[in-house]
Amino acid sequence: MAKKPQYWLIKSEPSVYPYARLVKDGRTEWTGIRNYEARNNLRAMKPGDLCLYYHSNEGKAVVGVARVLTEAGPDPTAPGEDWASVDMGPVVAVQEPVTLATIKATPELKDIPLITKSRISVVPVTAEHFKRILEMSRTKLPRSA
Repeated sequence: MAKKPQYWLIKSEPSVYPYARLVKDGRTEWTGIRNYEARNNLRAMKPGDLCLYYHSNEGKAVVGVARVLTEAGPDPTAPGEDWASVDMGPVVAVQEPVTLATIKATPELKDIPLITKSRISVVPVTAEHFKRILEMSRTKLPRSA
């Protein structure tokens, strides 16, 4: 029996790596994480896990869903250091971005780590939070997801 996917929220500044670029590239190595909690979350990811893709600083909204493609390995941008990276691929862009303000105003999302651990760039989210944000974005996952 296949393991249920875990759910995550990953952040990227749109000026650095927007979701549209992930779609264009088809896959990317998720590197440059320099926070221990976020690194440990990367190490907990498994291929097939799904991630809400959040544009931080500018936009401040969930704009897409990505899929973890590989187990965590060493971060090539930090040779000899104890950081991790995984490969990510696009799943679907959301129909309507879900803004931070909307998330904060939604009672069912009051304890989502995007709010409670706002400084962490890779955080786990519950299946309920993941589904609620997809509903709010009017987005359905493709059958292949």
